[in-house]
Order: sequence, then C-alpha cells, then structure tokens
Amino acid sequence: MESRNTKTGGSVFRSIDWVTICLYLILVMMGAVSIYAASYDFDNASLFDLQEFSGKQILWIGLSLVVGAVILIVDYRIYKIYAYPIYGVVLLILLVTIFVAPDIKGSHSWLVFGPVSLQPAEFGKFATALALAKLFDSYNFTLNAKISNYFRAMIIIFIPIILILLQSETGSALVYFSLIFVLYREGMSGLVLFSILCAVTYFVVAVKFVEPLILGIPAGEFSVFVFILVIYSLMLLFYCRDLIIARNVIIGFVGSALIVTILYFCGIVINGLVYFLSILGIAMIYTAVAMFRHRITKFLITIGFSAVSVMFLFSVNYVFGNVLEPHQQQRIKVALGIEDNVMGAGYNVNQSKIAIGSGGISGKGFLNGTQTKLKYVPEQHTDFIFCTIGEEEGFIGATLVLAVYLVLILRLIHIAERQRTAFERVYAYCVVSILIFHLGINVGMVIGLCPVIGIPLPFFSYGGSSLWGFTILLFILLRLDASRKERTD
Repeated sequence: MESRNTKTGGSVFRSIDWVTICLYLILVMMGAVSIYAASYDFDNASLFDLQEFSGKQILWIGLSLVVGAVILIVDYRIYKIYAYPIYGVVLLILLVTIFVAPDIKGSHSWLVFGPVSLQPAEFGKFATALALAKLFDSYNFTLNAKISNYFRAMIIIFIPIILILLQSETGSALVYFSLIFVLYREGMSGLVLFSILCAVTYFVVAVKFVEPLILGIPAGEFSVFVFILVIYSLMLLFYCRDLIIARNVIIGFVGSALIVTILYFCGIVINGLVYFLSILGIAMIYTAVAMFRHRITKFLITIGFSAVSVMFLFSVNYVFGNVLEPHQQQRIKVALGIEDNVMGAGYNVNQSKIAIGSGGISGKGFLNGTQTKLKYVPEQHTDFIFCTIGEEEGFIGATLVLAVYLVLILRLIHIAERQRTAFERVYAYCVVSILIFHLGINVGMVIGLCPVIGIPLPFFSYGGSSLWGFTILLFILLRLDASRKERTD
C-alpha cells in the first residue's frame, strides 16, 4: 500500500498541468506586489512585513500553497465520493453564519476567530461546483431528459445563493449565477441565456430612460415594448420558421404603428400601454389559432417568452424601488449614468477612473501612484486593486495582467475539454465560469461599467478567504485533471 501511494503521489506531480500552476504563481505574486504598492505609505516598509497588508498576503499565499499541495496529494476519488457531504457541510456553515456572524458594514458574512476572519461564501463556490459535477455524473443523468433534472441542478445552485443573500452579501451571491453557463455547456437551450440577456436589457433600459414620456408612458418602457414586438416577430420567423404567420404579424405591427402615428398628428393620442398590450394580445391570439396547424411547442414558447417579457417589464419598477436597498439603487444609477454623485455612491468609481486614467500608456512607475499613495481610492488593496495597476503600470501593465488572465482561462477551457467524464468536465467549466464572472465584474466596476457589488479580483485582491477559496477551486481541478493518466494505468 505504501509503495502504491508513493507511486501515485509521484505520478500526480508528473501529470500535473504545470502551465496552470505557473500562471497561478504569476498572478498571486503580481497580486502581492500590487497590494504592497496600494498600501505603501512612504515609510519604507518591507514587502514581507507582517504588519502590512502585503506581508499578510504573502503569508496567505504560503498557506495557500500548502493547501494546494495537500489537495494534489489526496486521492482524486475523494472529491467525487464526498461531493455531496462537502456541499452539505458548507451549506450548514453558511446557515450558521447568518446567526453568529457580527455585523460588518451591514453584512453578516464573516466568521471571526480571534485575529482571523473567514468568509464562508468564498468556500461555497468549490463545494457547489463539486455538487453540480456530482449531479451530472449520476447514472444516466442528462439535463434535457426530463424537466426535473433542471430543477435538481437549479436547487444546487440556488440554495447557497439564498443563504448568502440572507447574510446581506449580494455580490458574493451573484457569483453563483455564473454556474448557469455550465448548464448551457451541458445542453441547456440557448433560449435561456437569450432570456437572461433580454431581462438585463429590459431592466437597464426601463430604469435608465424614465423621461421623456412617449404616448403617455416612459421612454424606457416604450423602447422595451418595441423591442418585445421585434423579438416576437423574429422568433416567429427564425425560431418557429413560419414565414406566413411571421409576415402577417409584422404587417399587423407596422400597420398599427402607422395608424397610431397618423392619429397622433391628427391630435388623437392613444395611451401607449393600452396600444402595446392590445396589439401584442391580438398577435398572440392570432398565433395561437394558427399554430395548431404547425409545431405547437415552438409557438407556445414564443408566446410564453413575450408574455413573461411583459410581466418582467411591469415588475422592474417595483423591484428597483421596493426590493433593492437604497445603496444598491444608488450604485445602479451611478453605473448607468443616471446620477453622478461623485461624493456619495459614485465616489469609489470616480476616484478609480481618475487613478487609471492618470496612468496613461506606461504608468507613473512602481510606488509612484499619487491617487494610490494619498488613499483617494477606498478599498484599493481589495476590490479596487486593479486601479493600482492602471495608475502605476498604465495601459501596458493593465493589458499584461488581463493577458495573463486570458491565458489562464483559455488553458482551463482546454483542460475542461480534455476531461473524459462528466464529473471532471462539469467541475472544470464551473471553475471557468466563476473566474470569468469575477474578472469581468471586478474590472467592470473599477472602470465604471458595472455597479459596485464588492467582489474581489481572483488571486489578486487582498484577503485570505478569497485566495484560499480560489486556490481550492483551482487545485481540485488540477488534481482531477492529473488523474486522467492514473485511470488509464
């Protein structure tokens, strides 16, 4: 047994994807140096000073490497056999956190152990990824085989989301929605992703364009209704592939629009809400009558999509005004350009953009960033660490960092595609989806393209929970990938 373990351990390190390891090491060390630059205050403190953020991060990196080595040594079967128990334990910890965690900036998401604080939501990512991979690896499981399979997958994803939302940690909860892309990779209809894209578009347009009023309704709602009519027509034409029905519906939409326009110039103004609901309702009734001669399912999906779109549009104002917290509303308004509020909710983003813009092409040089040194950017060593790179290393340095992330993501996709079982493949795509979401949202909020939701830059931002969480997530994948050769021996 001992010789077998020795052989297995040796084969793991021979089979490990060292390219990914090197990329991981490059990112964590670049992160530590950036944290040092972000927290440097001219007192000549060392990078390894444990009283500074950079020194503490170096310590977290060392501990993360130990954790990563342990993960690589452990038998790969453990992660599959105990996927559900690991998921259950993490859910229990998330539940307990709601009641025992102290209030930190309005959030109950941190467990405090003396001088050390841990955020369980960061560890929930790898646990949820394991559980989802275990589900897809179940005997004879196919996502599209029956509708209940979708519910089982969504339950695994949404339970941690609910528990984290109860901790008032919206940013961390949103990360779990990225796992929906994994379902798409495993056969989920593209209509789901298209529906999500439409929902985001509806929300942004309806919230942003409140003025002026067109036919008595806000310009945003008017635009969304027009968009719904266009999508309805295109779905009939390209999804249902019925030229005759699509033609008749389009003629009806265009003809009614001309009539409304003529009446408007004659001084007769028709309420926009009544008009759109009436014309869409007529189109649906016509389609329902005509569809019995064709493929019923696709026509029902088309009608259902439009009906849900209208209901979602009606819910936007209620959700924005009554469900979202005031500070969340402010962040969205700032991100959409509705309000500037440079001294309030938009302060962080405004200072971050100033810092990045001042870096120019080549940057101000290492430790020479004035915005950073004078502490103009809050949370500059955590969520806003990327602005330090932009200020000191400029466009070239920021591009280089993003290039390293791109190579890592492409490498992980390559690893995912070469897996031989559903468990390894699904887990790998969970890792890819989470990293892409974190990277896109973090960089997006630093440069003002996304609302500030407080999620870290993977391997870069200061924090032990974040670094450990991503390290565990990545190294489990590396261990599963290395096991390919073991299973063939």
